[in-house]
Amino acid sequence: MSTIPGPRSRSLRARLAAYESRNVTYLADDFPVFWESANRATVLDADGNRYVDLTAAFGVAAVGHANPAVAAAVSEQASRLMHGMGDVHPTEVRVRLFERLRHVAPPGLDRAFLATTGSEAVEAAMKTAILATGRSSFAAYAGAYHGLSFGALAVSGIEKFRAPFAGVLPSRPLLLGFPHASTPVDEALAAARAALEQHGDVAALFVEPIQARGGCIVPPGGYLRGLRALCHELGVLLVADEIYTGFGRTGEWFACMHDGVVPDLLCAGKAMGGGFPISALLGTVATMDAWPASTGEALHTSTYLGNPMGCAAAIATIDELERLALPSRAKRLGAEVAPLLDAMRDLPGVVDTRGRGLMWGIELRDGALAEHVVRGALARGVLLLQAGVRGEVLSITPPLVIGEEELEQALTVVATLLREGG
Repeated sequence: MSTIPGPRSRSLRARLAAYESRNVTYLADDFPVFWESANRATVLDADGNRYVDLTAAFGVAAVGHANPAVAAAVSEQASRLMHGMGDVHPTEVRVRLFERLRHVAPPGLDRAFLATTGSEAVEAAMKTAILATGRSSFAAYAGAYHGLSFGALAVSGIEKFRAPFAGVLPSRPLLLGFPHASTPVDEALAAARAALEQHGDVAALFVEPIQARGGCIVPPGGYLRGLRALCHELGVLLVADEIYTGFGRTGEWFACMHDGVVPDLLCAGKAMGGGFPISALLGTVATMDAWPASTGEALHTSTYLGNPMGCAAAIATIDELERLALPSRAKRLGAEVAPLLDAMRDLPGVVDTRGRGLMWGIELRDGALAEHVVRGALARGVLLLQAGVRGEVLSITPPLVIGEEELEQALTVVATLLREGG
């Protein structure tokens, strides 16, 4: 094991700095390390250093890094048909993916649109809502993160991402306050009603069942169910952004299923392809059929729509989630580590811990302490990410296949760093 970052990572850092746009990768003397390979919940860097991954690479590697079944499906598909013709000449593997999605999605979401990134799924949802309602404004939540493309920024609740481009963005979304679990649900729903009733032109309300990038904020029980009823009453479409929370992360296939809620539209991505970029918008027939039938020229499509390798990867990922019962495993492991995380509330600098399944946030007093822990964890072989509007939250979203002892040991490293530096 070399120093962290080791000599190869430092050399690659210098080479990267010479070519990449400077706003993309944060570079410092002690950060980052360059990944070389990964397997299950373990990452190796370019110098051979080994890390326990508590990020699942932004939640993507739910079935584990380099999952053999997913890798084999992509390889086999690539050897036969690497690319199709999107909306012109479809493939059989795309049909099979639609059938698999219908099987695991909340009941009633029987139509789907495939894309490549989460923000594309969000933008497809926005267009669908406009067609279905005839309205053209949107509501979302303060702290919401739905992607960084122009359309997705139109429903962003984090101002630092919007501000540099505000001059050319559509009008600001109606931003509601995202309630914490301790907020009385009736009070939270009354606030949502008051805001929506004052804006009669809202086509859709975008909500993350658990606010991810905003700091792993879990709403009070019954809140999503109440939103479902409220949106139906007001003629507003309910859009669940499950790009982060979907595919078993919170202990159910999709987080809205904890409340027995079926949204009008659901955005999925990240873990969907097991590492291969693919996303989807799922919707009810009544909502999705607002799109006219194709007459040979789709109103919304892309070159890589339904890419055969992406479809094969997604099918294999769903199969692995089922075979290994990973949604229920996430629920069980979440319950097992909850006491360890709850105990961290007594550590210096810790404000709160919260989460569900294998999606947790450790809120600290400020972003500086969170950054200190992230860097310290890296030096001790644990990969962490910051979340929260001010970067004040440590995000815990490991692969759902992580070993129990492996997870506990990595969280012990986090607790040790908090004791030392809090």
